[in-house]
Amino acid sequence: MAEESELTVEDGASGSKKKLIIIIAIVLVLVIGGVVGFLLLSGGEEQAPAAATATENVQETVTHTALYVGMPRPFVFNIVGDSRDRLVQIKVQLLVRGTANEELAKLHIPLIEGTLLSVFSAASVEELSTQEGKDKIRENSLIETQKALKEITGKVVVEKILFTGFVMQ
Repeated sequence: MAEESELTVEDGASGSKKKLIIIIAIVLVLVIGGVVGFLLLSGGEEQAPAAATATENVQETVTHTALYVGMPRPFVFNIVGDSRDRLVQIKVQLLVRGTANEELAKLHIPLIEGTLLSVFSAASVEELSTQEGKDKIRENSLIETQKALKEITGKVVVEKILFTGFVMQ
């Protein structure tokens, strides 16, 4: 009988050791899971800007907030028409992505104004009288503005040009 009681005592001691090991393992898994979760959440935010700089042009248009830069004054110019000259006034806003592009656009407003004015003044009354013609002028404005800014900054700054006011008399 002594042997049986010794066996019982050993089984009880090893059973409590097993419970202790299981509890320690569970606590360890929870702690490790918490640390890994914390690192993933905090590390993901820090890595996002690095990813944006690696593929700057592609990521910038996708992830950055749309911002609008208004031209400080409307464009006013004359166009020679068939029967008479016309006075045209166009108000323009630039759609840019991210504050860096917003600052670049604001910095280069004189260049943008000069580029837009040259495109606008090359238009004819017939072009500016139709919606298709206005769309074509807007497209040409965007292409020329992007080209001029890319020569200076090395990247695409303006995503879209918007006409927010258009008057032809």
